[in-house]
Amino acid sequence: MSDSNYDVAILGAGNAAFCAALAAQESGAKVVMIEAAPLEEAGGNSRYTAGAIRFAHDGVEDLKTVVDLTDDEIDNADFGTYTSDQFYDDLFRLTQFRADPDKAEALVTKSLETVQWMKSRGVKFQPSYGRQAFKVDGKYRFWGGLCVETWGGGEGLIELETKSCGERGIEILYETRAMSLLYDEEKVNGVKVKHKGKVRDIRAKAVVLASGGFEANAEMRTRYLGPGWEMAKVRGTRHNQGEGIKMALDIGAMSYGNWSGCHAVAWDVNAPEFGDLTVGDNVQKHSYPLGVMINAEGKRFVDEGADFRNYTYAKYGREILNQPGMLCWQVFDQKVTSMLRDEYRIRRVTKVTGNTLEELVEKMEGVEPKQALKTLKEYNAAVDTDTPFNPAVLDGRGTPSLDIPKTNWANTLDEGPFEAYGLGCGITFTFGGLRVTEDAQVVDTDQRPIPGLYAAGELVGGIFYHNYPGGTGLMSGAVFGRAAGSAAARSLKEG
Repeated sequence: MSDSNYDVAILGAGNAAFCAALAAQESGAKVVMIEAAPLEEAGGNSRYTAGAIRFAHDGVEDLKTVVDLTDDEIDNADFGTYTSDQFYDDLFRLTQFRADPDKAEALVTKSLETVQWMKSRGVKFQPSYGRQAFKVDGKYRFWGGLCVETWGGGEGLIELETKSCGERGIEILYETRAMSLLYDEEKVNGVKVKHKGKVRDIRAKAVVLASGGFEANAEMRTRYLGPGWEMAKVRGTRHNQGEGIKMALDIGAMSYGNWSGCHAVAWDVNAPEFGDLTVGDNVQKHSYPLGVMINAEGKRFVDEGADFRNYTYAKYGREILNQPGMLCWQVFDQKVTSMLRDEYRIRRVTKVTGNTLEELVEKMEGVEPKQALKTLKEYNAAVDTDTPFNPAVLDGRGTPSLDIPKTNWANTLDEGPFEAYGLGCGITFTFGGLRVTEDAQVVDTDQRPIPGLYAAGELVGGIFYHNYPGGTGLMSGAVFGRAAGSAAARSLKEG
């Protein structure tokens, strides 16, 4: 802590925070980043992500401005297009048309230019072959509006953004937890922090809050998401305790968004309490569209093929938490096991196998085996085998006669040995947060901007409700992080 006076102080050191820092610095501001975690845990939830990032593009020519594609890659892949209209449609459809229109417009229209800007700041991107493409007729076909991920996943993203900030003289204070905002009843003037037991003030002309949601805070989860959520595992960092949100509310900021909603996924039932960087996001299990999910009563409880994984996975964690015992098992047969995502092949996994379905259900701990076997046999009998199976499109191969039909990608479970994976709920981030202007400035309960206070990332409310299009979290953090940093630096020049 060589200095106590800065132009812009940024809380957090994840993707949104780094984008805010880089944007403020390029506008001439002296910037400091304040990170609660030690260096080895730093990076917020961004460090735990697979790195998929959703942005609007019109095809290969746009993609070439973000990813260095070879001629062979272009010839052997169908990247498709993902237009602004498609992005809007997905965002509003999945949020039940509740997404703030102004935030949605900024997110969609600035998405491509923002990933291009990230590339100019040293972030690398690559095609997402392993997670977002199936090989059909010898050609990779990308699906679900996603075809690009950050190089090295979340770890690579944070490594490159940290390097970029270091090269530009941006100071990062680790193991430094923000306690409260310095506020003179009219303007925010900095942050009170604690570092290794000692409290001090860091003065800044503007503060950007980019310290994540409250998903790691069991008390806040239970208070806002509801009973049972204290039992959920946390996919990412243990440091996202909601402190940035609370300190803003303490000075009169306006709350906004879906406070009872969150991004939550299928997560190994025996996962640790918080994310583990030695495993990363591989604790998730997201190939459920290729199989079925069975709860403790031995019954299916969701349409596994309702839509592409990108559009259902973030809400199915809640569905699992709501099941008896807060668990389920995903079941697959040999027709699809080679297509399962890499996360199914790690050593630390709750997995059972059986040469027959009868053998398999007896090994699925916590499940009523007789009903599970009955459910699987009824499912097999209902599969529309006349419709061709194609995992790269919504193929319509379903089980329409069942009370809970599977709409797409239904295959009979009849080729052993069979595999089942035990899962619970893993929470990623919370949807409720602060209300901000188009320039990412936090507003008070009268909806007037609070001078000197900006916000970006997961603690901004009003973008996601009920559900979430995969890959939008990193994009949202980048778009609004860049906006917050630029606006904070601009405010210094405007007096």
